Parts: sequence; structure tokens; C-alpha cells
Amino acid sequence: MSSTARVLCLSLLALLAATPTATAAGGWTVAPAGGGRPTFYAEGEPGTTLQDTLSVTNPTTHPVTVRLHATGVPITFADTGVGVPARTRADIPFTVNVPTTAAPGDRTATITARDTQGREARVRLQLHVRGPALSALTVEHVAVHGDRITYDLVNRGTTPLTPNLAVHATGLIGTLLDRTSRTLPVQLPPGQSLKLTEPWPDHPTLDAVHLRLTVTATGGAHDTANVSTRFVPWEAVAGAGAALTAAAALLLVRLRLRRRRHRTDEDAATAEHPYTQTELTGAAM
Repeated sequence: MSSTARVLCLSLLALLAATPTATAAGGWTVAPAGGGRPTFYAEGEPGTTLQDTLSVTNPTTHPVTVRLHATGVPITFADTGVGVPARTRADIPFTVNVPTTAAPGDRTATITARDTQGREARVRLQLHVRGPALSALTVEHVAVHGDRITYDLVNRGTTPLTPNLAVHATGLIGTLLDRTSRTLPVQLPPGQSLKLTEPWPDHPTLDAVHLRLTVTATGGAHDTANVSTRFVPWEAVAGAGAALTAAAALLLVRLRLRRRRHRTDEDAATAEHPYTQTELTGAAM
């Protein structure tokens, strides 16, 4: 190597040393190419493909081979297996593929490089998906199961939601349940749904009920769902039904015994006074 090239190489390594990097235990590092960036940053609309470059620098006296993979967002590397000679830097282009269904907002990804000894170095990537912010949700599949109310919340918008729930129920004699709006301890990402349960331990034993669930969230998200149900003490009904069935069976047995006794009396009367039919004879004119 010429003296000029050696000076350029040393200057390059000195510049890279001043740049924030992620260093593996083996001494090699990963960082965004170009210097001066502690992390990657990408911004685009759904369906776009964004490009950038990762630098793997090996300042040691022995070569190193690393494999690359990413988590958090779809990233495609020009090469996932990279051999870096001693005192050399390798630049690996990659693309960030923003899904067409991606909701506007920020996401975080991690690019990891691992050598053949299992040593790792990581660098973060921040992705901002452009687009209008829309707050919308729906309440679905409301049902009452004993002492609990079940329902689904679906985020139909493009922003994460922290929903608020209000519950109101009326029966034949008036209001049975009136829970004012309160914040639920859940976070609902865009396009996701949650199955939730609302306890109702003091529900009526016998009543026809109309139930209303109202859910709101920041940004104007709002939806209401209604369902009607009946509370019936089935155990008591089953017991009463069994008693009625037993009474009907006893009555039927008594009627059959009474009919059998009546037939026996008729047979005895016939035996004491048998019926004799007289044959008539004579001449026909």
C-alpha cells in the first residue's frame, strides 16, 4: 500500500472513530454510512421504498464475517452475509419497504450484525410514515354471559387509541346499570382489535334488559352498540318444570287407575246379569 493510500485509510478510520457506532465484542462496528448519524431515519408514504446504506467497519488485524437481519419494519439488504477484511470498511445498501397498509405514524426497527463467534452489534432505524391522522373505532359483538359483558373494540383509524367506556342498562322497572365514561387500561393500535370484558356481578335475576355501550377516544373517535337480553332463573324454572311434570304424571296415573277400576266394575255387573238375545221366528207374509 502506498503512503498516500495509507494516510487516506488512517484518516478514514479516524473519522469513523468519531462517528457514533455500535461496537461488537470482537472490535468491529456498525453505523449508518456517511458519518454523523447515530441512527437511521427514513420517511415516506405507504407503498414507497426507501434506501440507505449500512457500514461495517473492521479495524482489527483479522478478517470478520457478519450476517445481517432486521426486526420492526420490512428491510431488504443487498447482501445478508458480508466478509470484511482487516482494517477495512464494507458498505451494504438496503431498502426499507413501507407497507401499503401502514398507518401514519412512527415505527422503530433494529438492524443487527452477528459474526461467526456469535458477537453482535446493533443500530436503530426510525421510520416515519406520512399520511393523514384519522381517529375512528367501532364496538362489535356485544353480548351478556352471566355476570359479565363481552365486546370487541376495533381501531378503524390510523392513530393509536386509548378508549373510554360508558355502560348503561335499563330493565322493565328502570335503570339497572349506569357507569360513567372511564379510561380503559389498554392501547389499541391502528387496524387492531381487542376482546374485552366488563364485569356485572349484580345483574338482575329476572328481567328483560336493554344494554348500551358507548366508547370514545381522542381525535373524535366514537361508537355506540346496543343489545337486548333476558335474565331468567333457569334453575328455578327447571325445578318448577320438574314439579309440574311430576304432578302431571301422578294425575295421569290416577286417571288410568280410575278408568281401570271403572272397567272392572262394569265387567262384574255383566257377569251377574248376562245379556240373552232371543231369536224371533215366524212366517213372512
